[in-house]
Amino acid sequence: AKIVDPSTGELVPLGQLGEIMIRGYCVMLEYWRDEAKTRECITKEGWYKTGDIGSMDGYSYCKIEGRIKDMIIRGGENIYPAEIEQFLHTHPKIKEAQVVGVKDARMGEEVCACIKLVDGEECTAEEIKAHCKGQIAHFKIPRYVLFVTSYPLTVTGK
Repeated sequence: AKIVDPSTGELVPLGQLGEIMIRGYCVMLEYWRDEAKTRECITKEGWYKTGDIGSMDGYSYCKIEGRIKDMIIRGGENIYPAEIEQFLHTHPKIKEAQVVGVKDARMGEEVCACIKLVDGEECTAEEIKAHCKGQIAHFKIPRYVLFVTSYPLTVTGK
């Protein structure tokens, strides 16, 4: 297994987020009768692109943080919603947080946090942004903050 920068394919330092890639005898060689999908997901060297975002520590343990498809690209910066969601959950008034990318003419995408507050609590977007300032990188601070009472769910509750 290795962790690479999704845009360059270069290895990232230990502990840094990137795409998890794997290869070995237990990894498939190709997609059955689908050469285009094989080229998309498997490198010439046999590395399978999992589509998962994660990091690897000094003991070779991998930690999965999210999915590449969930990645927000804001002005060339790769932003992983799961990382921001984990930080937002440290705010005492936040019960749940979902972070998504929204289209932006200048930056490509902007960060939007959809927040469900703890019952009986009140909060403002400015309070959320102030909580983030100096704690996470400035480009990861949500540009938009929406307060919601529920999230759309599938039949299975996801």
